[in-house]
Amino acid sequence: MPFYKQRQVSCLYKYLLFGLNVVFWVAGAGLLAITFWAWNEKGVLNIQSITELKGFDPVWVILTVGLLTFILGFAGCIGALRENICLLKFFSLIISTIFTLELAAGILGFVFQDWVKEQVQSFVRDNIGVYREDIDLQNLIDAIQKYMQCCGAGGPDDWNNNVYFNCSQENGSRERCGVPFSCCIPDPAHNVVNTQCGYDIRAKGQVKDNLVIYTKGCVQAFEDWLPRNIYFVAGALLVIAFLQMFSIYLARSLIGEIKAIKAGWRF
Repeated sequence: MPFYKQRQVSCLYKYLLFGLNVVFWVAGAGLLAITFWAWNEKGVLNIQSITELKGFDPVWVILTVGLLTFILGFAGCIGALRENICLLKFFSLIISTIFTLELAAGILGFVFQDWVKEQVQSFVRDNIGVYREDIDLQNLIDAIQKYMQCCGAGGPDDWNNNVYFNCSQENGSRERCGVPFSCCIPDPAHNVVNTQCGYDIRAKGQVKDNLVIYTKGCVQAFEDWLPRNIYFVAGALLVIAFLQMFSIYLARSLIGEIKAIKAGWRF
C-alpha cells in the first residue's frame, strides 16, 4: 500500500518568523518603555499635558515606532506560533503597506526635491522657535547641529525665530542676538564645553566670515553629508527592505501551507 503522510507547516519558516518577531516585540516594548520614561521625566503623563507641548516632540516618533513594532511583533509571533491565518494576514498586510509607503515616499522625495527641501527648512525653523519649550527637542536640535556641524535650517540667522535669541530691541534675554552653544566650533584646547560661546555672535556682523560658529545651515549640511555616506545609507535601506520582504515572504508561505492543510491536501 502506498504511504501517505499528512502535509505539515514548515518548521523552518514558522520558527524563523517567530524568532524574527520576538526581536521586534521586545524592541517595541523597549521603545514604549522609553516613551513613558521620557514623558515621566518631563512630568507630562496625562493626555492634556502631552497635547500642550509645543513644537515637535521626538518622543512621538519613538512612541509611533514602538507601538507599531510591538503590534507587528505580537501579530507575527502569535500568528506563526499558533498558525493563525488572520494574524498572519494582518502582519503581511501592514508590512506590505509600510513597504509601499516607503517606496512611494522615496520616489516622490526624489522627484520633488525642491519642495521637500522647503518643507524641511520650514519645519526646522518652526521648531527653532520653540527650542526652549521642550528639553527633548532642544537636545535633538543640539545633537544635529553638533554632529552635522551646522547652525539653523538655512543659517545662523534662523535663530531670530526664537524669542530668546532674536535681535529685537524688546528682547531682554542675555542670549539676545546669539546662537546655542551647539552652533559653536569646538576648541580642542578646552575640555569643558563653553555654553556661552554663542552669546552676541550675530550682533557683531559678518557671520559668514565667523570662525567661532558654524555658518552652514543644517539642510545644506545634510545635502553635503548624504553623498559622502551614500553607501552606508543605501546599505541600511537595503537591509530594512530585505527584512520587510523576507517577513512578507515567510508570512505568505505560512498562510499558503496552513490553507493547504485545512483543505485536506496530502502528498
